[in-house]
Amino acid sequence: MSRPTLGIIGGGQLGSLLSDAAKKIHVKTVILSDDINAPAKNFTDKFIYGSYGDQNVISEFINLVDLVTYEFENIPYDILKKIDEQKTVLPKPEINKLIQNRLTEKDFLNKNDIRTTRYVSIKDIEDIKINEKLIPGLLKTCTLGYDGKGQYKLNNLNDLNNNIDFTKEYILEKLINLKKEISVIVTRFGHQKYELYEPIENFHEDQILKYSKIPADISDAINKKSKEWATIIAEELEYIGTLCVEFFIDKNDNLYVNEVAPRVHNSGHLTINSHNISQFENHIRAVCGLEKIETKKIYNAKMINLIGEDISNYKGKNFKDNEFFFDYLKAEIKNKRKMGHLTIIEK
Repeated sequence: MSRPTLGIIGGGQLGSLLSDAAKKIHVKTVILSDDINAPAKNFTDKFIYGSYGDQNVISEFINLVDLVTYEFENIPYDILKKIDEQKTVLPKPEINKLIQNRLTEKDFLNKNDIRTTRYVSIKDIEDIKINEKLIPGLLKTCTLGYDGKGQYKLNNLNDLNNNIDFTKEYILEKLINLKKEISVIVTRFGHQKYELYEPIENFHEDQILKYSKIPADISDAINKKSKEWATIIAEELEYIGTLCVEFFIDKNDNLYVNEVAPRVHNSGHLTINSHNISQFENHIRAVCGLEKIETKKIYNAKMINLIGEDISNYKGKNFKDNEFFFDYLKAEIKNKRKMGHLTIIEK
């Protein structure tokens, strides 16, 4: 079976790891990025630099590939739709449009009887005052914002400040009594055709993922329900590729979906070393229409994100045979920037 050439929009660490996985199964990749120093240029077969809104750049990209995927969701829908008119984009641009907006995302989840925290649309300060019952809560921009950006924690109305830009749309989410966070990664190949990874337990610092581990320390009931909800979401979206569903668990062991990421996910990096098929390889296989191979866990594992200057302590270090160091080869070390990761497997 001939392998298609896959276009990937975005050149960050996810684009790098997708390109690396593609190489292993003889799929060529072309990365399009608006960052001339994008780390994925070190891993892909061909790198194109330019604005996502530049039609000449898009045309060059489209002419080199058979189909297109993306490594981050904050790409304007109109750009993805235009590309999709000429070369298939997977996941479908309509899915990205739905999930880009926290309000439409949560409405979709609730419509499918999947529990989220209580929430309401916010247009101005008066809307917050009217919905004071949702405080303590998190005020989040409906679009953009990740790793804690575009979010304001409100313990009471006195926390409202003039820094909140109400030219943007917001959603106010009721805070829960949080016990832990988990994620479930699923790759959907077609109707009722899945490869499903077990729940991953996640630990955050400053709203950035610090480390993940499998197995997650959760009840059998939560294990079952989280996987069930992840597959329902993938099926209802008619999703093709890998997606991640992030969950909250409260002190009473109630499960809530926090967010859906329509892409491979940071918490799934450990699957490169813990499973026979990583989340990245499964994504490539699904979008390219390649063979679905039964995915099996080989090892329990823990993944540590190397953030900012953390990376300096690992470069040139000698590692044990159960430790796997990944350097994203980012040009500049920045505070709170994910620079690499270390996975430790239990042999």
